[in-house]
Amino acid sequence: MTHDRMTVLTAMMGQGVIPVFYHPDAETCVNVIQACANGGARCIEFTNRGDFASHVFLDVARHFASADPSVIMGVGSVVDAPTAGIYIANGARFVVGPILNADVAKVCNRRMIPYSPGCGSASEISYAQELGCEIVKVFPGESVGGPTFVKNVLGPMPWTRIMPTGGVDPDETSLREWFGAGIVAAGMGSKLITNDLLKAGDWKGIEDRVRKTVDLISSIRRELT
Repeated sequence: MTHDRMTVLTAMMGQGVIPVFYHPDAETCVNVIQACANGGARCIEFTNRGDFASHVFLDVARHFASADPSVIMGVGSVVDAPTAGIYIANGARFVVGPILNADVAKVCNRRMIPYSPGCGSASEISYAQELGCEIVKVFPGESVGGPTFVKNVLGPMPWTRIMPTGGVDPDETSLREWFGAGIVAAGMGSKLITNDLLKAGDWKGIEDRVRKTVDLISSIRRELT
């Protein structure tokens, strides 16, 4: 299955939530990512954390290339161009970072890979757009102003597509507030893939939690249109 730039961006916005996950064990990653995909979130952000994380990513990406090609593997916590290049070579279909780095944008654009850099001001968001970023990550979402920040940016810059990470909870109150402000998607880590479910190896529980979140976002969006 081909995951070109537009296909990936459409999938990210379509599911509304991007599960953010890392584990040093490839088998655990496979189980969690498959659970997320089964729950309706096929775009997964594997965070670049821990020793040899890129090797784990490669093993997982190879698995899904044959076992379930509908899974779209992306990488997060990328702060420099060499790291982005390694993950792109290992199969990453989108790149996310906590900061904005122009060299990362150039590497991604050269390969037609979506890049969502972390931005905390209107100026950073505007610069990211100048560099070709279609979806900007607002990070840390709660700390830079939360939904109010999103509304204030979209006022003078209504073409902006924002994906906050940090401060978004998988419950109706939080999701209604953020999506009501105008975000197109949200990154969620341990609040979505909880430590309790992970420790218990409850892959079905993770699948159900992800599905509930995806369905809730879809319902909220219908009400907002």
